[in-house]
Order: sequence, then structure tokens, then C-alpha cells
Amino acid sequence: MSNEVVISVENVSKSYAIWSSPAARLHGPLLGRIGQIPFLPARLRDLCQQASHGSFRSFFALRDVSFDVHKGESIGIVGRNGAGKSTLLQIIVGTLQPTTGQVRTNGRVAALLELGSGFNPEFTGRENVYLNAAILGFSREQIDSKFDEIATFADIGEFIDQPVKTYSTGMMVRLAFAVAINVDAEILVVDEALAVGDFAFQHKCMAKFIELRCAGVTVVFVTHNLAAVQANCERAVLLENGCMAALGPAKDVCDRFYQSMIEANAAHDRAQQLKASCQQPAAAAPASGNADADKLRPVRPTARWGRGGIVITEWELLDANAAASEMFYFRDKAMIVMRLKADEDIPRCFPGFVIRDRNGYQLTGITNRTCGVELTDVKAGEELVLRFKLELLYRADNYSVLLNICVDEYGSDFYDVCENVGNFSIIAEPIERPAYGYGLVYIPTTLEVVRNHNGAGR
Repeated sequence: MSNEVVISVENVSKSYAIWSSPAARLHGPLLGRIGQIPFLPARLRDLCQQASHGSFRSFFALRDVSFDVHKGESIGIVGRNGAGKSTLLQIIVGTLQPTTGQVRTNGRVAALLELGSGFNPEFTGRENVYLNAAILGFSREQIDSKFDEIATFADIGEFIDQPVKTYSTGMMVRLAFAVAINVDAEILVVDEALAVGDFAFQHKCMAKFIELRCAGVTVVFVTHNLAAVQANCERAVLLENGCMAALGPAKDVCDRFYQSMIEANAAHDRAQQLKASCQQPAAAAPASGNADADKLRPVRPTARWGRGGIVITEWELLDANAAASEMFYFRDKAMIVMRLKADEDIPRCFPGFVIRDRNGYQLTGITNRTCGVELTDVKAGEELVLRFKLELLYRADNYSVLLNICVDEYGSDFYDVCENVGNFSIIAEPIERPAYGYGLVYIPTTLEVVRNHNGAGR
């Protein structure tokens, strides 16, 4: 990365008019134009301008955003949905003009902003390759020399000669990305469109990002995959409600984003609990004799199913101090606590949990059987509190928890399944703790080294 600035964003704001009614969308601009006619009486012009301004309100998708990107740098734009990320990218590549401020770029820009943007659906994939490359300033001879490389990367086979309107979303993004990265651009701007690609193609794209970085290409991309930002970006920008909330090293910005999401989720949960408590009469909590009985919360899954008979009524994720938490460091000790209630006699059951990553992949599945504990002869009306103690060996990212009670040890049937009862985040570990190496999950590993001094010089 050099000190040369190739993208300069200076005090950029973007506002949109939100009209008070469909009729206001028509008469508002008309009154505004009438209010600019010079030979009309001043009083009439003022009234028209006031009526025009009163028919809409301004919504700022971006407000006073400023930062520079240096040549060869990879920078991520992160934030919640609606924070202004895609709007910012569109302004950077010039497909959208800012209301105030300016953006200067120095170098050829290739962009992948939306699925199929710039593609003519009636043209074949081959024709669209030539069309897009020509827009970027390539001659036909230059495109001829690049075409095989583009087609190989897209890997859509004979569909390259079929109309784009017949493509699946995956095929569309394959071809669009293949064109964007093979036109010798000096600046590559990529939106979240890559998320629709299949798993193998996403790996392929990330490998290409690394190759482009080594070649000195500047990369700016929006993604919700914060692990990808930390792995592939030197810096990151955090947008909140259109404003730049943070700019700095990718790890620091992602940690701040994790924290803000957790605080927002906690505030939402508190509001929901308060609403529920106001709607229901207070009841005395049963004395259970369990230290963490009062720390459990009702399960609120995104989906629930199962044959019933025994169900999960409450749960909590606790840290090493037995306090409810949604943020952990790598290798922190944690405890998943579940309360079960049987409505009928259950001869045998296998309660447990599943931890998934942001893409829904099951990373870990644990039951009582995994822990070497059997649960038999549960009587109707009986309650059980289970405490699963674990060590969090996942890389920094966001994860979800599923709770279930299996009928058998093979998971072929379920008494109760509670999908996505909650989320937790793992943030980058403190410096004094050992790193987890590379990959998604750390596997405790030992190393033995044997040195044969007698073989020196051979």
C-alpha cells in the first residue's frame, strides 16, 4: 500500500425527498417552480415556496461522510441494513450524485454493485462481456485477449452464449464478478452481491481478492461478513444511520460494530420483556434451589416444532462469572443453561444445543449423550435444569444457538426444537491470550519436535 490517495470522499451527504402524499409529489415541485418565477409578486413566490417545502421532508441516506483510500489498500464498509453502505458505493463509482460534497477517484474503476447491473437481459453472456468491457474503455482486441480468462472464472459453461435473462442469480453474479476482476481495473468496488454465490465460488472470490491486493489493486467492498473484513481489509468504515461512526483498523471497527449490535439486541430484548411483563400479572417465582434459576429467560425461537411431551421453557447463555452475556473472547468459558418441563412420562430423551455460523452451517452439536450423561425416566410434571459448560473455540464472528430435545441418540425425531433462540459474538482475543491460528474453529493441538544433532551437515 502506497501513500497515494486514489479515492477521496469529502463531506458527502445524500438526501431524498419523502413526500407527504402522492398528490404532493405532483404539486410540490410545481409550486417550487412557480415560486422561482421572477416577475410574480414576492409574497406569492414566498407562499409557493413555503407550500412546496411543506409537502415533503428530507431523508439523509448519508450525512457528512469523509475518508481517503490509498493505492493498494483494501477497505470494508460495514453497518446495519439501511445504514447507507450501498448509497456510498454508488456515489464512489459515479452512478449516483451526492447532494453535497464530492468524491474524487484516480484510476480505472470496476464495480459490482447489484446483481446484473449493466447487463442487457436480451444479450447473451458473451455479448454482455464485450458490452461491459467496452464501457470501461477496452477495445475489441483487448476484450478478445481477456475473454477466455473471464469465461473460465465465471465457469457457466455453454450458458455463456444464452440470453442473460435465462440465468440464475448465481450464474449472473459469477459472470458479473468475472468481468469486474479481469478488466485490469485499478479500483474494484464490490457490494454484498457476492453473498448469493455458492460456497465454492465465494472461496474463489476471496482468493482473487488476495491476488488483486498483492497486485496493488485498491478494493472497496460492502459485506455483512465481518470475519471477511478482518481477514482481507487493512481498514474499515462503520456507518450508522448514514453517518460515519468509526474509521480505523478493520479489527477495531468490527469489534465496535459487534458491540453496537449486541447493545441494540439487548435493548430490544429489554423492551420486549418490559412489554410482556406489562401485559401479564406478576407471579411469584418458584423456589428451585438452583443458583441460576432466576437468570433464565423464556425461549423465543424464530421457529419451533416437535412432537411435544417434554419442552424447553427457559434458557440462558452465561459467561465464566455466571452472568448473562452475548459477547465473548476466543477461548472464553461459557455455559448454556436450559430448563425442561415434562408434560408426560418420558422414558429417555437427549436434550442439547447446536451452534451455527452466520450462513446457517452447523458448527457444533452437543447432547447429554455427548457429555456422557444419560437422562431416563423423566416423570410428568418434572422440571430439569441442564448446564452445558463449554469453551468457545470459534474465530471472531457472530453465531446463533439452537436448542433441541431428541427422541433418540441419532436425532431422527424430536420432542422439541427451538430454532435460533439467541445470538452471541466472539471478538478478537486480547493480546495476552494465544491466537487460534487460521480457520473457523480452533482444534487444541500439541507439537512434538525431535532434533537429531548427529545428522547435522547431511
